[in-house]
Amino acid sequence: IKAMACRPWVSIGDHDHNDDDPGFFNMICSRRMIPNSSARRLCSQPSLIFERFSAVSMSSSSSPVQPIVELREYDLSVKDVKNYLKLTTEAADLRLYLMPLRMFSLPETGGKLHVATHAYYYEGGYAERGKRRATMENNLEWKKYVKNARPCMLSQKSNIFVEAPLVGTVEGVCGLKGIAHFPTQGNDCILEIRRYQLKLGYDTVPKFLSLYGGGLTSKLAAPGTDPTTSLVTLLYTEVGSLNEVIEIWRHGDGTGAMERSRHAARNAPEWRSAIAEIADLAVSFTSTIHKPTTFSPLG
Repeated sequence: IKAMACRPWVSIGDHDHNDDDPGFFNMICSRRMIPNSSARRLCSQPSLIFERFSAVSMSSSSSPVQPIVELREYDLSVKDVKNYLKLTTEAADLRLYLMPLRMFSLPETGGKLHVATHAYYYEGGYAERGKRRATMENNLEWKKYVKNARPCMLSQKSNIFVEAPLVGTVEGVCGLKGIAHFPTQGNDCILEIRRYQLKLGYDTVPKFLSLYGGGLTSKLAAPGTDPTTSLVTLLYTEVGSLNEVIEIWRHGDGTGAMERSRHAARNAPEWRSAIAEIADLAVSFTSTIHKPTTFSPLG
């Protein structure tokens, strides 16, 4: 509950740290995770936070809830990109307060540019997403932000994903659930978003995940892999463009780290074998380099 007081926008259970560790709270504050002075004061009143947000996090349903990840992509007008980023940065604390933001970035190369790309982790599934969005849409400050920012957008896209079973079970693959576990090493962070569009079929995604999981340990442990490289998550579509799989890699020391890690992976035999079989399942594959914004939790 103490952690909830400093992270009122995430659900209970979004951490498994030592609540008495001051380093955890320093990390949260250093990443601008405290939305405002009022929220800071609530750190000494955890019961208030618990009462406010327990309805979302502690469902009365006895059936298990599947956490979901929403990936939103907004095409921006070239002439309005700077204004959009200014407005969005100014409203960042409000977004973090209202929504379980995990990543906010823009592409630098590898595809379409000027696409605001942001991901949200809903531990409580669709029900939590509905409640949070309803709260957000009724927030007067948020309405003001949207009114000013929407003219900068040409189009909006939203897809729902779930994390692959290997996330959180393979060492080093932290997933999007816990901000406290996001990697932070490196001085020039980039995010590499790798997208596979797979063939149609009910068994295509399970086959992909099985092959990928079988070779991943070999890739991660390959000699020469840059120490600032980490696989953050592996996602597959629940709603949207079906049979799409996305990898999100973080390279703390930029493109140099990415290149060193790619070279190392080519010498991992199990990974090479897995990729050879995955190629038969894929229709297309893209790799895009993103730069996280200053307020992105993952960055």
